[in-house]
Amino acid sequence: MSKNIKSENKNIGNFGENIAYRYLLKYGYDILCRNYNCAQGEIDIIFKDKNEYVFGEVKTRTNNEYGFPAESVNYYKQKHIWKTAKYFLYTNNLLNECIRFDVIEVYINSNKTIVNHIKNAFMKI
Repeated sequence: MSKNIKSENKNIGNFGENIAYRYLLKYGYDILCRNYNCAQGEIDIIFKDKNEYVFGEVKTRTNNEYGFPAESVNYYKQKHIWKTAKYFLYTNNLLNECIRFDVIEVYINSNKTIVNHIKNAFMKI
């Protein structure tokens, strides 16, 4: 993959994360953290939905050439998200809290942007 394609994909990903962030705010979710990083991995958005801590993975696509966005959150990616979530919970003394894992698909085309919020997209690994 060329440097230009990687850069363009990063820009599309960042744009999608901003769309997802605004979507979550619009629907009253309490955003705790964006782009949480640690040695275990990275989580795009961490937010609260009532009494649940939610770890959100944002996937952005301009077409379905490579499948639906949520399909790219495979077992390997889920495992990294779970390990990162465990670290976040541990370091914030939240080990006994309710949690869930969501995928937020963002579809971008020339006419419109569509957000598909998949709650409980996967379980703890």
